Amino acid sequence: MGLGVSSACAIGALVAGVGVVAMALPGRPEPWPVQWLRRAAATAAWGAAAVYALGLSAVLASEQAFGDGADSVPAPACRDGFDEATREGLSHHRSSYLPLRFDCVRDDGSVYSSDSDYGWMNGTSAALALSAALLFIGAGYATELRARKAATAS
Repeated sequence: MGLGVSSACAIGALVAGVGVVAMALPGRPEPWPVQWLRRAAATAAWGAAAVYALGLSAVLASEQAFGDGADSVPAPACRDGFDEATREGLSHHRSSYLPLRFDCVRDDGSVYSSDSDYGWMNGTSAALALSAALLFIGAGYATELRARKAATAS
């Protein structure tokens, strides 16, 4: 299900991205800078949602695998793909949905991440969300500036 949500968000980002590119074609709506900013903001927002949904589904899958049947404790995400020295003293795990992470904790308190991809997913979704917010604010500012200019001209 998480992959489906991420795919839907990615398709939304692609459609919004086509809308941004369409602004370069003749017959674009007026005022085009405001429309471009709004469409670019929507593209960034859909992209942030797609990346976050992908990471969220990974965290949820790791949580679901823990305690689900034989050989599920400690969490498979903390065991699979790691050498014996890394898994030495593994006691439990910690998960978080904001920021995305699934950390494996040893008896001595040291921690290692079950997947290094959470770092780029957190950074990318945060950067895209911030970009979307700034573009939406920019579109509002451009609209306000246009309204003030029209008020002073008349």
